[in-house]
Amino acid sequence: MMDNYANYLYIAIRAALDAGKAIMDIYTDPNSDFGIERKADNSPLTKADKKSHQIISMALSVTPFPVLSEEGKDIPFAERSAWSMLWIVDPLDGTKEFIKKNGEFTVNIALVKQGVPVLGVIYVPVRKEAFKLTGIDSVYQPSMDEIRDKSVRLPISMGHQGIVVVASRSHQTEDTTAFVDNLRKQGQPVTLISSGSSLKI
Repeated sequence: MMDNYANYLYIAIRAALDAGKAIMDIYTDPNSDFGIERKADNSPLTKADKKSHQIISMALSVTPFPVLSEEGKDIPFAERSAWSMLWIVDPLDGTKEFIKKNGEFTVNIALVKQGVPVLGVIYVPVRKEAFKLTGIDSVYQPSMDEIRDKSVRLPISMGHQGIVVVASRSHQTEDTTAFVDNLRKQGQPVTLISSGSSLKI
């Protein structure tokens, strides 16, 4: 089954890279208004979210697993609960960061078996990084062997002293601030990193 996982990982990487290119085409277009809409929970939805969703859904359709995407249509729980293996996708994680044009957005794809992730891809289109492989995009799509050879395994030591708190850039709350303040009052050296999307991982 591991060979199959390697094949599925390669499909997911290619899907993320192609989706990332489509996102960047919209992101870098000086005439683009992003086509911003509001979802039911008042969170933003852009043309880039929709395009990325389409590309990923099409790419993953060659696998035997259904796709549950943040931008897809609602699928009844009764149907979803019967899926033993599925793709879970956020085609543009960090839409607020995309709109702010700060580059802190990602394409996220995971294959989940019995509720446990068995593989995943986090792609940062602006940096051309898939964690953790640099210089990768839709133009340069390395083979699976190259990916294995050149990738850096997570977690990566960042060399911080003490406690590191990673918090949302766009969804900072008073609770988070109070938590960090409390850690500092205890005499702990605390580094606070604010970041968008799944870059917090």
